Amino acid sequence: MAGTAHLRIGELSRRVGVPPELLRAWEQRYGLLQPVRSAGGFRLYTTADESRVRSMRRHLDAGVSAAQAARLTLAESAGEPGEGSEPAGIAPLAADLENALDRLDEPAAHAAVDRLLARFTLQTVLRDVVLPYLHELGERWQRGEASVAQEHFASNLLRGRLLGLARGWGQGAGPRAVLACAPGELHDLPLIVFGLALAARGWSITYLGPDTPVATIQETLEEVEPRFVVVSSTSSPRLRAAKAQLAELARHVPIAIAGAGATESLARATGASLLQDDPVTAAERVADELA
Repeated sequence: MAGTAHLRIGELSRRVGVPPELLRAWEQRYGLLQPVRSAGGFRLYTTADESRVRSMRRHLDAGVSAAQAARLTLAESAGEPGEGSEPAGIAPLAADLENALDRLDEPAAHAAVDRLLARFTLQTVLRDVVLPYLHELGERWQRGEASVAQEHFASNLLRGRLLGLARGWGQGAGPRAVLACAPGELHDLPLIVFGLALAARGWSITYLGPDTPVATIQETLEEVEPRFVVVSSTSSPRLRAAKAQLAELARHVPIAIAGAGATESLARATGASLLQDDPVTAAERVADELA
């Protein structure tokens, strides 16, 4: 039940022991609170909001990051612990990895990755640890809460580990996918995650990596005859600049665009499909649809 909406934010703050500023931040960033407006226009919070804040605090006290704690809390509130929550025992290990990366502690970070991979499937680690961490790291960097050194250190360490896991991903017995970042695009971690998840479904991966000219992708088609091509970018202008070339590429092989720069209008203009899910879910969907 939603509960009765009667609490002003000051009263809610007093009850749960969380400053109003932090409550507003949780509401804006994660949708944790769902206030209603009074007749006078005041924001009123319910007992359900209070319960979610208390749950959020429990997860934070257990060492879970704020973004992960919010996801767990909202899943519990929706009554979907099996589908929306993380696997039991993964949160403390994810916190160990996050803390090690934030401290620039390479041995501890590698040890945390090793523990995660020893206990959980690769897809679970990618979906429930790596992707949420990268998303939160990007948000912290934009807010000035993570340094350039932390962002570079974490990205480089995780990229190295993921590429190590990718060894042999070109030897799958299933269809082949060519994966590339758009010209000028250097952020390839989500694309690597997509490739690993697709390889786990039996696909063979040809990975061209960052800053790939579309002409190079076209040349690759003659060598490997892929079933599917994915071009990724965090920037819409980079994809728009290659629109004509991507449209020509789509005449020869099914292609998809992905990343924050990929839009429905760009997909329509190039004849590509649009991958909107997280990379692991997107890979599973592609594997199912193109099987």
